[in-house]
Formats: sequence, C-alpha cells, structure tokens
Amino acid sequence: MFKRFRSWLENRRVKKMGFTAQQWESAIADWPVMERYQGAERDALREMTFRFLVRKDVVPGGDFQLTHEICLNVATMACVPILHLGLDWYDHWYTLIIYEGDFIPNRPYRSEDGVVHPQAPGLSGEAWSKGPVILSWQSVCESGAHARQTKASNVVIHELAHKLDMLRDGANGAPPMHPNMQAGEWHDIFTAAWDRLQHDYKKHRPLPLDDYALTDPAEFFAVCSETFFEDPKNMKAHMPEVYRLLCQFYRQQPVPVAIPAM
Repeated sequence: MFKRFRSWLENRRVKKMGFTAQQWESAIADWPVMERYQGAERDALREMTFRFLVRKDVVPGGDFQLTHEICLNVATMACVPILHLGLDWYDHWYTLIIYEGDFIPNRPYRSEDGVVHPQAPGLSGEAWSKGPVILSWQSVCESGAHARQTKASNVVIHELAHKLDMLRDGANGAPPMHPNMQAGEWHDIFTAAWDRLQHDYKKHRPLPLDDYALTDPAEFFAVCSETFFEDPKNMKAHMPEVYRLLCQFYRQQPVPVAIPAM
C-alpha cells in the first residue's frame, strides 16, 4: 500500500517538475557513457533520474547558481550505478550539495608531515556517513575515461560508490552482497588486486586506474567503480576478476559480451 502511494505521489511530483525527454537528452549529450544505454535501459534511466530529483534535495553550495541542466546531468550520473539495483539503494541520504569549484571543509586537517592545519585542502567531492553528498561542478565536468592524469575519473560515481559502501558496516570497500555473491570471494579478489597494484606502484609501474585508489579499501572500491563505468575495457583487460565482481554487484556489463559467430 505504502509503495503504491509513494509511486503515485512521485508521479505527481515528476509531472509537476515539468522536465521533458528533450531536456534530459540535452543535459547528458556530452557524456560518452550514455552511448552505452539505449532503448528500454535509456528510458528507465531517464525515469529514474526524474525520480531521483523528486526524492533528493539538490541545493547550491555558496553562491553557485544551479540550472536544470546541471541537476539533470548530475542526477543521471548518480543513477547510472543503481540503474539495475533500484533507487531505494539511496534512501539513507537526502541532500546533494553542488559547489561551482572545489570546496573547503570547515575542519582541522593533518598533513603527511604531521602538521595540523585549521582547514582541510579543497575537495572535489565528499560523502558523509550520516549526511549529504557534496560535489564540485567543475570536477563533474572533468569526468571521462582519461580525465585524471590519463586515468578514469567521475566524482559523482566515486562519491555515490562511497554511499553504497556505507550501507554495510561503514565505508570499508565491501558494500552489501547480493544473494548470488559471496563476501569471502569479494574480499579475496579485491585484496589480491590491491596487493598487486601496491607492488606495481612501489616499482613505479603504470597502473590501470588512479593511484588514489591505494589510499584505503574504501577509496579502492570507489575508484574501481568510477573506472568500471568510465573506462570498462581497460578495467576488464587489466583487472578482470575485479571487473567480474563489479558486473555482479552493479548488475551491469559495460563491455558487451561477444556473441560467437554461427
């Protein structure tokens, strides 16, 4: 009963927003990842995007002026990871704050040399465990398969991956497993990949993703997630087992499976 009422209410609010398919298409036209979603999947992603904007409070940070195009763009990127999981996976948070550029958290910061500074350096994104998601629009615009020193980058997917990770025992690189997945296998494969990349990094060998992934397990999952969606061929080629598990978790296969010729 409650779900039907919620759906009816959302339908009314979506209609009241007045967004059109043409507006949505225009807002996401420059994001290459969207070429992967066609037909029924594209329609479902558009519908989910509109419902995301109904459920979430999207507000500007500072004096930034939000536009419908910005909201549609960011909301679509946020919905791509959960297209086959469902919008309910984001039910534990409610506010999305978008700054024009990097934002400075109002808290002390300890640098690598041990010095405590009154404020942290500027950030492109942040996901609070019991709070909002904060993004830099400038960083959103810099998304791409080779955007961060030739490595994949998408701050929206990165921060939303943190939110999914937090659903199970906090941000530790291990989001909730589906019934057909095994937590032990996830741990073993991600740990082996982490160890291998750490070894390659110390040997100054090229990595298939941004080395920020080696900060901790939570960042490893988030960077793997943005790479999975922005540069899946590279991930499948260099991290096939991690790619396989992310296909299972996100219930998507961004690299099409080749069909044998008859």
